[in-house]
Amino acid sequence: MRPTDCPFCRLELIPRQRVVLANETCMFLQIPQEVLPGSGLIVPKAHRETVFDLTPEEWRDTNDLLQRVKALLDAEYAPDGYNVGWNAGAAAGRHVFHAHLHVIPRFADEPLAGKGIRHWLKQPENRRPRP
Repeated sequence: MRPTDCPFCRLELIPRQRVVLANETCMFLQIPQEVLPGSGLIVPKAHRETVFDLTPEEWRDTNDLLQRVKALLDAEYAPDGYNVGWNAGAAAGRHVFHAHLHVIPRFADEPLAGKGIRHWLKQPENRRPRP
């Protein structure tokens, strides 16, 4: 993906997307949604294809934003937990090839409460064929 085609490099490509918080190298983006309100992404401002390409400064600033995002979401939504994670590569479910950290508030009254990231990985139908 080229930065000219990237919705995290060119925010106007997703009209409802907005920057909620930012620091020197990263920003927290949200698109209003109804399923899990408050969910968003922490992305580096520079185009980095995967989490493995982040600079030390981007790692520091990602952590800074993660703490600020949690405080904001705790105050606004009072979630009962969080899923926080990176996808790297198409096999991991990656669709936009600009590094982004998912921050997803979770609530005890959700139909899928208690189903974390690993739940989907442990399903028998996801077993790889033996070589």
